[in-house]
Amino acid sequence: MTERTATRKNPFADIAPALGAYTDEILFGDVWERQALSKRDRSLITVATLIALYRVNELPFHLKRALENGITRTELTEVITHLAFYAGWPAASTAVSIARGVFEEASA
Repeated sequence: MTERTATRKNPFADIAPALGAYTDEILFGDVWERQALSKRDRSLITVATLIALYRVNELPFHLKRALENGITRTELTEVITHLAFYAGWPAASTAVSIARGVFEEASA
């Protein structure tokens, strides 16, 4: 387990310990640490996928992570705008609302 996964509060561990362990050890401990793609690239891909699939529960966490991984607010809003034409206006509109909250929280 990496230092990042050891300090990150896992939202599953109290109810579903195995899912929590898989999330920490495999997803964030292995998949996100693979060297073939940078964490920045992985964040961009993940955010785009979450928007396209309308996964609003996971999007705030990954927007924050994207900012931590070097993706700018401008780049994130460009991804949202681009996806409006591929994933649909409602998905993009919802993503704008979520991004607004994340950006406001990051500025506080």
